[in-house]
Amino acid sequence: MPRWKALPEELDPQVREFAGQLRRLVDRSGLSVAALADATGYSKTSWERYLNGRLLPPQRAVVALAEATGAQPAHLTTLWELAERAWSRDEMRQDVTMEAISVAQARAALGWDADQAAAEPPAKSARFTKGTKAAQAPGTTPLPSVPQQRTDSPSAADFPEWAAAASPSPAAPAAQAPARRTRRGRTLMIAVGAAGVALMGGAAFLLLNPGTGTAKKTAAPRPAAAPSTKQVLPAGVRCTGAGCVGKDPEAMGCGGAHAITPSRGRAGRAVIEVRYSKICHTAWARISRAAPGDQATLSAGGHSATARAERNGAAYTSMVEVTGDPAKVAACGTTMAGVKGCSRPVPATPAGAPAPSAGAAVR
Repeated sequence: MPRWKALPEELDPQVREFAGQLRRLVDRSGLSVAALADATGYSKTSWERYLNGRLLPPQRAVVALAEATGAQPAHLTTLWELAERAWSRDEMRQDVTMEAISVAQARAALGWDADQAAAEPPAKSARFTKGTKAAQAPGTTPLPSVPQQRTDSPSAADFPEWAAAASPSPAAPAAQAPARRTRRGRTLMIAVGAAGVALMGGAAFLLLNPGTGTAKKTAAPRPAAAPSTKQVLPAGVRCTGAGCVGKDPEAMGCGGAHAITPSRGRAGRAVIEVRYSKICHTAWARISRAAPGDQATLSAGGHSATARAERNGAAYTSMVEVTGDPAKVAACGTTMAGVKGCSRPVPATPAGAPAPSAGAAVR
């Protein structure tokens, strides 16, 4: 019986190639899926989904697999990036397909006749001429016709009431027109007088308060608003700063190649680490080689996060925002036996020297 199930036929070629490469690495290493879960910190169920093409693994899991199998992480990460783009394109196509299905269902519910809409020219279906009616499909509710808009001005023949209102009544007194002119003249005089009073009031205010105008002229101009400098995040990174607080670093793309370990320590046998992402300006605590129930806690920027080790002896916390030196952020661990310990800054690695490793249990 073959070890692996056949990959789904609908997989993109890039995703299929990546999943096949993962299977070859696992076969060459001789690891079982359970042993791979213990070595990487990801569950057996997750690896079964990754290796069978049902789910794309996060970049951190790919790096952990490379270290557990002795492969080059950079080469495997390159294949993962191509597969991740193909996976995103497939999800976008699925969203477009579902949207089209929803639109078709809505049109069907509203009685939309797609054949009639495609056969009828847009110009005739959108406009109606005066004296004509639009063709009506059998079985549909007739729409009210819209009369064509007139481009000429209405005349007195169209509205007889206008002519009656405009013509002087024979019974009106001859002095009606002079009376209207007299009222208009009186209104104009009142308006001019009110404007003069307003001008005089403004002049008196300026004379009594000579410093007001000077203060307005000598006031410092308001500084112009600084242009927006929104940070452009790399592909796969979905948050930064305060927007990452309380979120999973791997799900948000802050881990993997974007993270470093500024401090490390021990609590009994458990390894306690601080992981920091310069791209996301966040940090999180990671515990490995621990007993189930051992926990790690990290606090920074007014936020704290705690994680408990699972059966595989590994776990990591959610993210907190870090605005200062990440080396000053410490993570502390407590074992089930009550042993405590905190991380300390990792010494700088000289140029050309290999970086220290915390082991292959969790990355």
